[in-house]
Amino acid sequence: MLTRSIADEVEAAIQAGSAEKHLDALRQVTDLFLSADGYSGEQIELFGDVLERLIRTIELRALADVSARIALAEMSTQLASIKQAPKAVIRRLANNDEITIARPVLTESARLSAEDLIELAETKSEQHLLAISGRWWLTEIVTDALLKRHYPSVSRRLVSNPGARMSASGYAIVLKQAESDPDLAVETGIRVDLPVEQRRQLLQSATEAVRTRLLSRAPPHLFEEIRSAIAAASVGASREMSRTRDFSAARRFVAALSKHGKLNEPALLAFAKERKYAETVAALAELSASSIEVIRPVMQSLRDDGVLIPCRVAGLNWETVAAILDSRFAAGSMGRHELAKAREQYARLTVENARRLLKFWQVRAADAAKTK
Repeated sequence: MLTRSIADEVEAAIQAGSAEKHLDALRQVTDLFLSADGYSGEQIELFGDVLERLIRTIELRALADVSARIALAEMSTQLASIKQAPKAVIRRLANNDEITIARPVLTESARLSAEDLIELAETKSEQHLLAISGRWWLTEIVTDALLKRHYPSVSRRLVSNPGARMSASGYAIVLKQAESDPDLAVETGIRVDLPVEQRRQLLQSATEAVRTRLLSRAPPHLFEEIRSAIAAASVGASREMSRTRDFSAARRFVAALSKHGKLNEPALLAFAKERKYAETVAALAELSASSIEVIRPVMQSLRDDGVLIPCRVAGLNWETVAAILDSRFAAGSMGRHELAKAREQYARLTVENARRLLKFWQVRAADAAKTK
């Protein structure tokens, strides 16, 4: 048990100015604290005073002394799970700019209050915020403070942490980031506590690739809600296209270009980049020797790979294919990961297999037209 005599010995070691003695004293006092249980409030306070005095002294050396940083990091690890750890010591360790020292207590210590965590979230580095985001339980006021710093890495950590509760205002920040981060969009979409309206908002603006991944990842109790929201979003988009796109006019325009030898890949690329959806569909149908009735469904599908089939048959370059994939949406573009995956699929797709599958679709479309 720590006594005043030991405290005096520590003070003497500090006054001696020896780095080795400082580190030895730190380890001895920490071990002494960990070796016993059931300390009184007064005893814990005494330990805290001594340890904090030692830490202040060692911190000055830790900037240039690796052994000092290691000693403080070891101490942080040892005290992180101790329920009776001196609060002042834990707070000092948590505020250390060196993340290897701060991380253990930031991630685990129950001695850090919500107010402590909010202050740290408002002032410390991204790495400190990431450590806090991994705590087993976080209240909404803490996650709000973390999210207000707008670090995408912190948002991803919080969304993947089932013990982190999030408010509607916090989710609003995440949804904005998810517009350009498909992985974040998927992880957010399967959160149990995501409000229904915000889930619909996410799905409304999500790419079809994200919607497909969300449906495949959806837990049983959310599957129907997510599927219904996707269906509503898809139907809404379909109606918008039907109302604003004149396929008959686009068909005639593209046919005229073809007749005069002006329908080629550059023309299709221009249509796609300008988000001229109807002209893009009609031109792709013409260049792949297919039909609008075949191309339109694959352009509106929740999958990306269907669009690659007529593109490969038409012999299009990847720049044009990517523009066509993006032209399916009124705004925004495919996520970087989805686009990379589609590019890999396109590279593996052979012309022979693409022609075989496109011919099958044409036969099926023709049969469906006869039955109407």
